[in-house]
Amino acid sequence: MLIILSWKTFWAGWGTDEKALILVLAHRYPHQRMEIRNAYHHRYREDLIRRPESELRGDFERALYRWILDPADRDAVLANVALSEGKVDYRVIIEVSCTRTPEEFLATKRAYMARYKHSLEEPVIFARYDGDEINAKLAASEAEMLHHAIKEHEFNHEEIIRIVSTRSKTQLLATTNCYKDDHKISITKTLASNRENVLVDALQAAIRCLTVKEKYFVKVLRNALDKSGTHEDDLTRIILTRAEKDLRQIKDLYYKRSSVPLEQAVAKETQGHYEDFLLALLGN
Repeated sequence: MLIILSWKTFWAGWGTDEKALILVLAHRYPHQRMEIRNAYHHRYREDLIRRPESELRGDFERALYRWILDPADRDAVLANVALSEGKVDYRVIIEVSCTRTPEEFLATKRAYMARYKHSLEEPVIFARYDGDEINAKLAASEAEMLHHAIKEHEFNHEEIIRIVSTRSKTQLLATTNCYKDDHKISITKTLASNRENVLVDALQAAIRCLTVKEKYFVKVLRNALDKSGTHEDDLTRIILTRAEKDLRQIKDLYYKRSSVPLEQAVAKETQGHYEDFLLALLGN
C-alpha cells in the first residue's frame, strides 16, 4: 500500500523519479506488478501502463512499458511489433512460439486476440506435444529425412516443416542428436552453411530455440552487443522475457562464450536509466 500511496510522486511535475521506478518495478514478480497496476488504477482512475509513454522516452520507456505488462500480453505486443514493421522479424515469432510452454503460448494467443481483435497466425508452430517420451527409432528415421532434404536444398520440404513444427522438444532434441552422431556435424551448422533464403535462417533459429534455447539467447545477446552497434530491441527483449525464467543460466553461458560478464557488456554498451534498469533486471 505504501508503494501505491507514494506512486504519484514518481510522476510529479518537477520530474519523474526514474531511480524509484527501477527500485520498485525491477524487483517485483509478474503478479506483484499486476497488483500494483490494479491498485494504481483503483486509486487514481488511470492505467499505470500509460504513464511511461507520457513521462519517459526512448529505450528506457519501451523497456519499462513492456516490463509492466503481463508476460502473455508482453509476448503479444512483441509479436505484433515483429509482424507489423514492414519486414517481419521471424526471430521474435519463433522465440515466442518455440521457447514458451504450450500453456504460455496459448495465453499469448488469447492476449493477442484480446488486444488486436484478430488471431495470431503462428508461422513456425501449430501444435506441439510437451511430454518427455522419446521414440529412438523415429528420431533416427527423421534425422535421415532431414539430412536428405537439406542435402537436396529442399528447405521448404513438408517433412522438415512437419518435424520441426509438431515434434516435442525432447523428441526433436533426440533427432538432432542422431543427426550429429550420424553425420559428425550439427544440423544447425549444416543449415548455416546452406543459407540461401529466409526460410533457412528461420529453420535454424527454430531448431535452436527448441533444442538449445540458452545458446540461442546468448547468440542473440552477443549479436545485440556487437561492437558495430548495439541492437537495443533485441537486448531489451531477451533480458525482459528471460529475467524470470532462465536468465541466470544465460548469464553463465554468456560468460563462458565471451569471457566477459553480461552485466559488464551491457554497462559498456548502454547508458542512463535504460542501463540502470537492465542491470537491475540482471541482478545488480
